[in-house]
Amino acid sequence: MSINSKLYEGKAKIIYSTDEPEVLLADFKDDATAFNAQKRGSIQGKGSINCTISSKLFQQLEVHGIKTHYIDSPAPNQMRVRSVKIVPLEVVVRNIAAGSLCQQTGLQLGTVLPQPLVEFYYKDDKLGDPLLTRDRIFLLALATAEQVDRITHLALQINEFLQGFWQSCGITLVDFKLEFGLDSQQQILLADEISPDTCRLWDITEEDPNRRVMDKDRFRRDMGNVENAYQEVLQRVLKVVDSRNL
Repeated sequence: MSINSKLYEGKAKIIYSTDEPEVLLADFKDDATAFNAQKRGSIQGKGSINCTISSKLFQQLEVHGIKTHYIDSPAPNQMRVRSVKIVPLEVVVRNIAAGSLCQQTGLQLGTVLPQPLVEFYYKDDKLGDPLLTRDRIFLLALATAEQVDRITHLALQINEFLQGFWQSCGITLVDFKLEFGLDSQQQILLADEISPDTCRLWDITEEDPNRRVMDKDRFRRDMGNVENAYQEVLQRVLKVVDSRNL
């Protein structure tokens, strides 16, 4: 495989074309951002950690019938993926109240929701990724009703699997962000990544509200030990995946 031109550079990844028209190479960066890139920094080893975790989780999801853009991982911080047209929606699934849900509703941090909540945000940094209603999605022609229904169904399926997987790792899945894309056959595939950057993860055995945090909130909130938390998540993921492959 040869790497051709850089197609896109985002906050967490650089996307390159390859010698295969429908295959791209995602290069995961150590750069870290928060609050719509108003806060910037880096987390040592983050690119390799997030790429490895995402690769393992994509493979696990494929086994459970969820189609993803993942092909393989030629290097610890690189992932070959199928080329997709990203649906400009950030899909957030919440199991426990945290972050903006608490800020916007007054729910107490840690409130367990009666059922998973699926939210859609407009993937547009200039607008601050605003929360969208279903009608606004259609007004802006971001997705069809059929696509929104399919994405919602997939998001809930993914949540059900991930809750069990993270629990096997001794981690509570509080909430997480997903992105989806359309391949050349207009099939909806799970894209982007699943990692401590995109998931809110709490250590099941830890009751302290700060020490339990194992995700990018440690960077957002200047809690320290960011690299250690990411590395701990990676080790737990690898241990569970290895045990399932025995």
